[in-house]
Amino acid sequence: MGVLGKIRGRTALMSIRPRVILFIIILLIISAAGMHLYRDLRSKRTDSSSKDQIKLLKEVITIVKKSYVEEIDNKKLVQGAIDGMLSKLDPHSAFMTPEPYKEMKVNISGSFGGLGIEINVKDGKLTVISPIEDTPAWNAGIKSNDYIWKIDSKLTRGLTINQSVSLMRGEKGTRVTLHIVRDGEKKPLVFPLIRDIIKTKSMRSRTLLPGYGYIRIIQFQERTGEDFVKALENLHADNPEGLKGLVIDLRNNPGGLVDTAAQVADRFIGEGKDDGTIVTMKGRTPGARMSHFAKVGIKEPHYPIVVLINGGSASASEILAGALQDNGRAIVMGTQSYGKGSVQSVIPLRDGYGLKITTARYYTPKGRSIQAKGITPDVIVAQLDLSKKAKSAGKGSAEEAPTEIREKDLENHFKGVQGKDLPLKADQPEKLKPPANKAPAVKLLGEELADDYQLFRAVEMLKGLDIFSTITMGKEPPPSAVPSSGRTAK
Repeated sequence: MGVLGKIRGRTALMSIRPRVILFIIILLIISAAGMHLYRDLRSKRTDSSSKDQIKLLKEVITIVKKSYVEEIDNKKLVQGAIDGMLSKLDPHSAFMTPEPYKEMKVNISGSFGGLGIEINVKDGKLTVISPIEDTPAWNAGIKSNDYIWKIDSKLTRGLTINQSVSLMRGEKGTRVTLHIVRDGEKKPLVFPLIRDIIKTKSMRSRTLLPGYGYIRIIQFQERTGEDFVKALENLHADNPEGLKGLVIDLRNNPGGLVDTAAQVADRFIGEGKDDGTIVTMKGRTPGARMSHFAKVGIKEPHYPIVVLINGGSASASEILAGALQDNGRAIVMGTQSYGKGSVQSVIPLRDGYGLKITTARYYTPKGRSIQAKGITPDVIVAQLDLSKKAKSAGKGSAEEAPTEIREKDLENHFKGVQGKDLPLKADQPEKLKPPANKAPAVKLLGEELADDYQLFRAVEMLKGLDIFSTITMGKEPPPSAVPSSGRTAK
């Protein structure tokens, strides 16, 4: 092709190119307009569908108000409609009227104005289970099994637990009088009491054996993180030569505040041997997507830890157990945990009402979702009945705990999502025999450990690890707690 041909070819190409580009631009504009129209139509259809459903709800309420056999007020109907709506979501979302909402906040805070009495209804009577130590009820001499006949001038017969609690709670410094019927007393006893701030204990701690500590966390409340640090300080004071091991008992702990579970884990995680991840939460809204990481601060010496769990260990308990397990900081022992891997947010509403709604799932540091699965122990140990009654029979009889209800058994529970699961061990706990000779256990570990097989095995495990480390690597006194690097919480 000559020079003239090349010039003509380029000229033709240049004349075609703008038209092609213009055509592409037009196609893009049409496509964008079509997508916008599609989204608009879809949004209108959704809005129309929502309006139709609301109309249906109004229609049902109108029919019920007009035709139901008894007259029903709007408040009852609306609350029933909300309850029904939330019950279809999952077992943990709920609409709370003012009284349950207030009680929930009291449980979370762990303190309230009152008398310091644990009560229940026994044989139709309001009965004292036990007074809490160093409270007005304790100091006045109220005892277990006392029957509370009257609160001020109000007879308790027929009152619910919540109604009775409401009468006894109140502002610090205010007065209330309890009329008590006690076995062995001919006349009712009258106790004029002055209310005080009652702080419920979220944990108990003590030294089981020299060098071996025990902390039982009952529930994760607002002060649990601080209380845990104090419990550790007391254990170190009781064992000046250092702790050889620690049992953290989370059995039958229903959970509570995620933040305080993270504070407990933070004491053991973030020593530079791991990435410091404690738990990750994933939800639809930005506020429901976050992670807890270990912070810079005081860390415990690297002594062995056994965490005890069972089918009653749920939510924040599973967060703590999973964090220590995934970071290689503790041996988890017991039976499969409950499997509640969802996070609930509590939203205050008007007139003292509250809304508890599931907003996220949480994941262990290795990315495991335990929803409807639970935490699988590293060492599966079923609880056995080693009670005095069994011992006195001379047969060493052992019974497994009754079958426990877990998250996966609840109606409308969330299905577990695909995650990085560790290999599951046996679904059912192995049948374990009690120690053949229980007498040495009583002598060595005390009556309490002899009656609690899982705790006995936990201490046995810690002692074995201590002996193993002595044989293989020699033994040095554990270092004192020192500041260690970690990651800042996000």
